[in-house]
Amino acid sequence: MSVNTSHKLDTFTCSWCGLVVSTYAADGARRNHCPSCLRSQHVLDQIEGGPSDCGARMSPISIAVLRGGEWMLVHRCVRCDELTANPICADDNQLVLMRIAVRPLAEPPFPLETFGSL
Repeated sequence: MSVNTSHKLDTFTCSWCGLVVSTYAADGARRNHCPSCLRSQHVLDQIEGGPSDCGARMSPISIAVLRGGEWMLVHRCVRCDELTANPICADDNQLVLMRIAVRPLAEPPFPLETFGSL
């Protein structure tokens, strides 16, 4: 009897919240971040000449929406400040996603009182 290893379930433990996470989302898409806290680990350096695979935590800082409507989660490495963007997975924490998406409106870089004098 042969064992099919092509569907091996890989997991990782979130370095922030400790959740054991499957590397595949519920819809079968590859995942690289925790579906609960949305944090990631810096394991692939995208910048030429950068500190390859520094291993630090990646904090979710923003949401980007592509022309086709696909949402991307933007992470920043806490050690080397590299930015990455990865697709949002179907089972990601929707409350945390919305908090990140509305943060620029809730905490603008200027006083809201400015609008009163316009």
